[in-house]
Amino acid sequence: MAPLRVLCIHGYRQNGSSYREKTGALRKLLKKQVEFVYLSAPHSVQQASSEALEKENGSGPGPGGDEDPRGWWFSDVQARSFSAQQHCEESLGLDESVTAVREAVKVQGPFDGILGFSQGAAFVAMLCSLQEQKLEPEFSFRFAILVAGFRSACKEHQNFYNPPLQIPSLHVFGLEDRVIPDNMSRELLPSFQDPQVLTHPGGHFVPATSAHRPAYQDFLKRFQ
Repeated sequence: MAPLRVLCIHGYRQNGSSYREKTGALRKLLKKQVEFVYLSAPHSVQQASSEALEKENGSGPGPGGDEDPRGWWFSDVQARSFSAQQHCEESLGLDESVTAVREAVKVQGPFDGILGFSQGAAFVAMLCSLQEQKLEPEFSFRFAILVAGFRSACKEHQNFYNPPLQIPSLHVFGLEDRVIPDNMSRELLPSFQDPQVLTHPGGHFVPATSAHRPAYQDFLKRFQ
């Protein structure tokens, strides 16, 4: 049985290679079932202090490094910065990020599913919406996994959230997440029809211990 091909969308201030490092345990956990393909966002982000990095990434700059921090869009158009809690009228950079995903699908696809973390998970919800509105004919994702996802607080993004998305989805979040508190991840659930949920007692990271394997496998097996 060929493994499922999953496009991986990193968090704010990460990049494809650093996210690959941070999902090492997940790759190992699902190596027989899933081939993970990593994409870097098109926008460079100003370097943050190591304290902010540690908070946002769930750990400091690891091997593979966050020396080239990237983002999918900015909530502060002037400062070219992003905060999940920031209410804004408009954002900057989303169109270029959609183009980057479209190109990745054309060149490296097709993909069975899409996996996002933090800002990347919020972006995944938007990509699924574009697919269901038939605005991106290249997209054919059959499922989505959103880790520490949230609903964008930007006014121009609200059209992504209705009607509820039909794509099968697994929402993973930590009860001790201080970057994207679990209530923010829960607020995204009504935007999906019949969302599946995996909670863990930890913080802002992708959980991948043997205890989590059944939840991932149960979700993935219907697509194999």
